[in-house]
Amino acid sequence: MLKKLAPLPLTIALAASLGFATPAFASTTGQSPAAAVATTAAPAPLLQPAELKTLLGQPGVRVLDIRADKDYAAGHVPGAVNTPYGKYRGPKENPGQLPAEAALTQLLQAAGVDRDTHVVVVHAGSDHTDFGAAARVYWTLKVGGLTRLSILDGGSKAWQAAGGALETAAPQVAPSQFSYRYDQEQVVTSEELAAAVKAGNAPLLVDARPPKFFAGETRTDAAARYGTLPGAKSFDNAQFFPQGGTTLKPASELKALVAQFGAAAAPAVSFCNTGHWAATNWFVMSEIAGNKAVKLYPSSVVEWSQSELPMDNQPSRLSALVQDAKRALDK
Repeated sequence: MLKKLAPLPLTIALAASLGFATPAFASTTGQSPAAAVATTAAPAPLLQPAELKTLLGQPGVRVLDIRADKDYAAGHVPGAVNTPYGKYRGPKENPGQLPAEAALTQLLQAAGVDRDTHVVVVHAGSDHTDFGAAARVYWTLKVGGLTRLSILDGGSKAWQAAGGALETAAPQVAPSQFSYRYDQEQVVTSEELAAAVKAGNAPLLVDARPPKFFAGETRTDAAARYGTLPGAKSFDNAQFFPQGGTTLKPASELKALVAQFGAAAAPAVSFCNTGHWAATNWFVMSEIAGNKAVKLYPSSVVEWSQSELPMDNQPSRLSALVQDAKRALDK
């Protein structure tokens, strides 16, 4: 049975963007000054279950559940629309690759998302690395022109633990007219990053992977080589979560970690294997710590390693063969 939702309001959006600054979108037609302020006030990038509960059913709010179809069908936040994570990802040989604008336009139109919609991203929350899925979707939506964005901290698991209601009915949503377009100023490509590395003026390169990847001791299947980007520093995404936890540490601790690493204000590029763990680092550095000079390299090491570009921490050819053999035995 389908549950019908009222279409989200479509406003006239005016944008002004400076560098990495987030443009403000507003509609004042038929609104009092107070209502206009409420509409344009930037939502918190990270929401707790109790905060999401107060938003449910409000005009202009859309919850996107990014879990697999079967998990969504088993029970989801009331009113949530299913847009599985895979829809925001590239092919198997390069999962970090950006999907086509037309595909994302179709996905978001069907979900009833407009340029002024407050989108809340809900992931599974099964472990800390799962947060990267929500962060990658958040980043994708932001570089596509959306500015009113939040992630439910801890995802569906936290929602249920807090006593949040679940429903199995898929809402019937009025399609929007949103047109997705990448803001290329916020997307780092292999070509421009390689040029910066070669010229010796690359920004701070932040490797979000676990230390063994950074050290060249292991690799993901899609990567052609072991190692990391030249001059990169290791900043494991796991440190933003309590040991074994699935929700982020308090904001004060997150900001302190970013400052200690030297990424509180410096231009930086976050990367990993496929732009998943890197999205967590980007989210914390940009949206929580406020460093708007940090960007995401979506295709990350997988794409970089498939070229002839230089890498640090590469093992010898013999060591790489031994490591490949060990990886094969471990499977």
